[in-house]
Formats: sequence, C-alpha cells, structure tokens
Amino acid sequence: MLREMISVTAFALVLAAGTQVHAGGEKAKVSVVFDQKLPNVPGKSMKGVLVEYQPGGMSPGHTHPDSAFIYATVLEGSIRSAVNDGPVKTYKAGESFAEFPGDHHSVSANASTTEPARLLAVFVLDTDETELTIDDK
Repeated sequence: MLREMISVTAFALVLAAGTQVHAGGEKAKVSVVFDQKLPNVPGKSMKGVLVEYQPGGMSPGHTHPDSAFIYATVLEGSIRSAVNDGPVKTYKAGESFAEFPGDHHSVSANASTTEPARLLAVFVLDTDETELTIDDK
C-alpha cells in the first residue's frame, strides 16, 4: 500500500514537472516538482525533486542545506549511491534511502550505461533555503 501511494504521488509530481534547479553533472537533469510550506511546522517546507539520469549519468559529490532531511525513492532503473563514509549501494526501482542534515552524498549515479534512471528526493527543510544542492569543490 505504501509503495502504491509513493508511486502514485511520484507520478503526479512528475506530471506537474517544474523548474530545473541544477545541472548536476553529466547527463543528469534535476527539477523541483513540488514546493509546499508545511502548515503545521512554521518555517519548514517540503520540496519534491526529480532527478533524471541518462545512461551512464551522474551527479558530482555534494551536500544539502544543514536544515535538510531527504528521503529518496528510485522510480525507474537503478541508482548507485554512497552517503558519508558508507559503502556504495545500488538501489532499484521502489527502493529508498535517506540523507540526514549534514550528510555528504559522495556517489550518485545511474547504475546502467544503457538504460535511464529516475529518483524522487523529498526534502524537508527551512522554507527560506534557496540552494538545494552544494557541489563539492
């Protein structure tokens, strides 16, 4: 039931596709598809971010605002991901992972060189945050 709700919500967000926010490295497109202030948590918002990787696509290592908690769900294909000093893991469609405030996302890439991949990252963060991703220097 939860997976069905996530899938339906993700599909609705994709249909509402919004603004591209960050090029995200080679062969990656990142778009905000949802932005809503939380009515019961003053000063906080929820943002849905669709990350689309072409075959072999990736995003550079990065962090997010210190206020951001992120829950990412793979919608299509498979994604290689590593957070902080953790191992590189491959997540398939329907699988999810979290990033906590202050985490470093060192690996984020399409696991396939022949098929596209997509993930939906749902951010809960301070409403006044404007830059969602800070690339490593």
